[in-house]
Amino acid sequence: MSQVLLIEDHQTVRDGLQLALTRQGHTVDAVATGEQGLERLRAASSDVVVLDLMLPGMDGFEVCRRIRQLGDLPIIMLTARNDDMDVVAGLEAGADDYVVKPVQARVLEARIRAVLRRTGGETRRAGGERSGPEQHGALTIDRGALVVSKGGLPVSLAPTELRLLLELAQTPGQVLSRQQLLEAVWEHGYLGDSRLVDACVQRLRAKIEDDSSAPVFIQTVRGFGYRFGPL
Repeated sequence: MSQVLLIEDHQTVRDGLQLALTRQGHTVDAVATGEQGLERLRAASSDVVVLDLMLPGMDGFEVCRRIRQLGDLPIIMLTARNDDMDVVAGLEAGADDYVVKPVQARVLEARIRAVLRRTGGETRRAGGERSGPEQHGALTIDRGALVVSKGGLPVSLAPTELRLLLELAQTPGQVLSRQQLLEAVWEHGYLGDSRLVDACVQRLRAKIEDDSSAPVFIQTVRGFGYRFGPL
């Protein structure tokens, strides 16, 4: 059973999602503001945060950034419309995935289960039977321990960032399309949103590259996707 923190100011939406997720076996702590959500996170642990972007007071973008400062907790954002600016800004703030309102409970529940799998056995098994740390230049990846370090210093990665890195590093030099990565990491099917991949790559580069504008480890292959180096 997972612990979900739901931050949603609209009471009808909040109550409906809390009921639906509870029926699916989750324990749901529901609050109306970002400030309340941050207080709950400081007081008790959660497995995943479901965060509305359009909140009174502190908006969801700032809440997302502050949650990222606290740690690597998975975040699924709720956006009132499939607006490019909102979605991209939310992903850049650190969200792992998003659902467009009106929210279908079954879609949200599927996204929650998918993001939780990235923190557990599915992520641990990424890369198959490899054992022991892998060395890629200055970057060390220990799949068994789910630990990444660079130059001997630990690199803190959110679950989605870690899963993406494991997927790319599994086949160095091989180009993976955005759709392949969406299916493998986010479990999105046909015609998923490639912005999820691009935003996560941007966040990952900021953490593992010396210069994210001239990446060595995660390289863009225009018109195709990404490949893992160094080559």
